[in-house]
Amino acid sequence: MDAINDVFITIDGWVWSVYLLIPLLAGTGLILTIRLRGVQFTKLWPALKLGLIKRKDPGAAGDISQYQALTTALAATVGVGNIVGVATAIGIGGPGALFWMWITGLLGMASKYAEAFLGSKYREKDSRGEVIGGPQVYLQKAIAGPLGKILAVTFAVFGALAAFGIGNGTQVRAMVDNLDVAFGVDPLVTGVTVMILVGLVLLGGIKWIGRVTAGFVPLMIVVYLLAGTVVLLMNVGSIPEAFGMVFSDAFTGTAKGDDIAGAAVGIAIQKGMARGIFSNESGMGSAAIVAAAAKTSHPVRQGLVSMTQTFIDTIIVVTFTGLVVLSTGVWRHAPVGDGTRGEEGLTQDAFTVAFGAEWGPRLGAPLVAICVVFFALSTVIGWSYYGERCAVRLLGIRAQMPYRVFFTGLIVIWSQFRAETIWNIADILNGLMALPNLIGLLLLSGMIARETRAYLAQDPDLTKGDVKPDKHLMAIDFKGFKVNWVPSQKRVSHR
Repeated sequence: MDAINDVFITIDGWVWSVYLLIPLLAGTGLILTIRLRGVQFTKLWPALKLGLIKRKDPGAAGDISQYQALTTALAATVGVGNIVGVATAIGIGGPGALFWMWITGLLGMASKYAEAFLGSKYREKDSRGEVIGGPQVYLQKAIAGPLGKILAVTFAVFGALAAFGIGNGTQVRAMVDNLDVAFGVDPLVTGVTVMILVGLVLLGGIKWIGRVTAGFVPLMIVVYLLAGTVVLLMNVGSIPEAFGMVFSDAFTGTAKGDDIAGAAVGIAIQKGMARGIFSNESGMGSAAIVAAAAKTSHPVRQGLVSMTQTFIDTIIVVTFTGLVVLSTGVWRHAPVGDGTRGEEGLTQDAFTVAFGAEWGPRLGAPLVAICVVFFALSTVIGWSYYGERCAVRLLGIRAQMPYRVFFTGLIVIWSQFRAETIWNIADILNGLMALPNLIGLLLLSGMIARETRAYLAQDPDLTKGDVKPDKHLMAIDFKGFKVNWVPSQKRVSHR
């Protein structure tokens, strides 16, 4: 098992190296930020009002409301990456990893907007009349010829597989570990219970998933933030120092076991960005799958609503976790308790330390365990839909039910697996899933920017909702090295 895990570590290091995914991820977000004129900053407040207050576009086509699409996306992203993922990033990469998670989030908001825009623009219906969309659809419809098809199929393959890692294995192991430490629950009992709960929700499909996530996702986020606020108030004097470490160590590095500053900085960047995309999924294309199902009157509106998910996930929830871990100082030393959980248990240790020797074991660990269960359950439910839509794109509607059954049954198997191996597998599949989508976003960035500017010129505050796409706008049809221009309202042919 150690030899196999070493192989996964090597592959993970290559995929998330400065030669492949890190520059592509950051570069795509930066280019989209520039071409979209910083839409994630200038339109954040109108987008939050549309997604969280207005919540829907009446009469628009789709399977679920914009609010349900947002909460489903949040369900899939606000998972153990926000509790365990942040802890592992800081535990391995030092406080500077949090800075690179922020960078991934801020630039990733532009990527999230772009992929949700495309998911809504190029969506279609499967043989049962349910909406299907996302990179597995828009990459082929928007980019003509073999390139588009290759990118779409590649995404669908890795998307269907990645759901078993980021959306299943890591979440299940986090629940198993935290419930075992806090309440002594047997891993097999946890696995079977979660399998039953998830199976019941999946029977209802996306509409049922949307209703479930709309109900408990906001509540679970508020409960966790309130608990984090209590811990931060108890350590308020350490917060300035925590922020200072984040900014200074981002460029100097204090990674564990690494005495070379340059290597430590590299680890901080690698783990920060890897865990950042694990947490908010910006650039991965996953949120575009559920964005396609949203009832919206225009792709720009849905893109902006989806963009807020990254802000809530990374800039708010991840920051709370990072500051809790840093302000309590647990990242500096061996984990509290049995000391066998490594970096994965740092957040639980932080809450335990904050509440003291008497109340910590009674209140801190159980509180985090309960939050982990809700966060992880929501992610498993959301990602089951993502993986299923990718499988349907590859094999047709007949793959829907077998995928759900296999995905659900795998929960019990993951509950018996080694956590470190699962995290490495998830990181690899996340990266391979993101690659074709990021390439597509770069190729389509011009069209995305033009249509965005055209819409916002007519509806800058997102209050109208009835602005029709400009038929004179153009999209790019890639054929080798030749660039042809075709109306954006027409489906791009695959000659």
